[in-house]
Amino acid sequence: MWRLRGPRVAGYRNAIAAPLYFRHPASLEHDTGPHPERSGRIRALEAALADRDWLGYEVREAPAASEEQLLRVHPRRHIESVRKHCATGTPFDADTPVGPGSWEAAVRAAGAACALAEALLKGEAPTGFCGVRPPGHHAEAGRAMGFCLFSTVAVAARHALDALGAERVMVLDWDVHHGNGTNAIFHSAPEVLFASIHQWPFYPGGGALADAGAGAGEGYTINLPVPAGAGEDEWLAYVEHIVLPVARDYQPDLVLVSAGFDAHRDDPLAECRLEAVSFSHLARHARALADGLGVPVGAVLEGGYDLAALTSSAMATMEALAAGGEARSVEPGPLVAVAAEQVGRHWPAL
Repeated sequence: MWRLRGPRVAGYRNAIAAPLYFRHPASLEHDTGPHPERSGRIRALEAALADRDWLGYEVREAPAASEEQLLRVHPRRHIESVRKHCATGTPFDADTPVGPGSWEAAVRAAGAACALAEALLKGEAPTGFCGVRPPGHHAEAGRAMGFCLFSTVAVAARHALDALGAERVMVLDWDVHHGNGTNAIFHSAPEVLFASIHQWPFYPGGGALADAGAGAGEGYTINLPVPAGAGEDEWLAYVEHIVLPVARDYQPDLVLVSAGFDAHRDDPLAECRLEAVSFSHLARHARALADGLGVPVGAVLEGGYDLAALTSSAMATMEALAAGGEARSVEPGPLVAVAAEQVGRHWPAL
């Protein structure tokens, strides 16, 4: 579907350097009270990582996103609204509380994703992970919602395109909730291939298979819904038989993963049945895709609200991104057959 491309941006892959982990103490200062998206998520993950020497990742402090980076995705009125809500502690809605520490956490989260994209595209590391909060994939250009203030991965993707020389970026979102913010922001943008696997129908309500983008971006949005109770076979089949063939045809310069872990069977906010090892297979697929294309891949933390499930799943993902290896192969199944008919209208590779 995509036009022939010119030479790739130089410096993608450094197989020797350690993978990167971006973090910032501000993630702990986003005080949400008795809320599923809480600072304990980062505390639990980083305690486990510290016990295992950070899995060999080089730990870097996340910079704050610049106003220029945020403005590539969000209008100024939204940025100022977030700043004001945080300063006054006024929640955006019942799901999205904020406090005085939330602004710094949000700009550091977006800054982490931008810094990861920059480091990867400069060839400083083979892969990386941002262990930051609040999450971002529900935030639309002009609206904070669903625990999210800024659309973190979208800001990083746009930074890669507008400032780092990338011609196109792929975003793979495997959070159990549809990434409506990322979807909306790039709905008409062929320079971003957005692929989301998510429980449906479910919060936030979008993500139907028929939503393939609009205008110049038609075909570059791929929504792959699964029913409640879906497990590893359904998720892996979508990646292996839909996402990977399209991505190889698209040939992105950078692969970014919105890495939510709330499709785990123990998560309290959803009804899917993945295990920690399921995420390792998803990450191996992402790493193999990137390696095959000669481009980098990085992941940014989204959801995941059972602390043990989040920790084990995120660590399994980080290990798989760093080491690579063969992912489990599964048969296509009925969901893939239906999706292939829809997505194949735009991507003959299917």
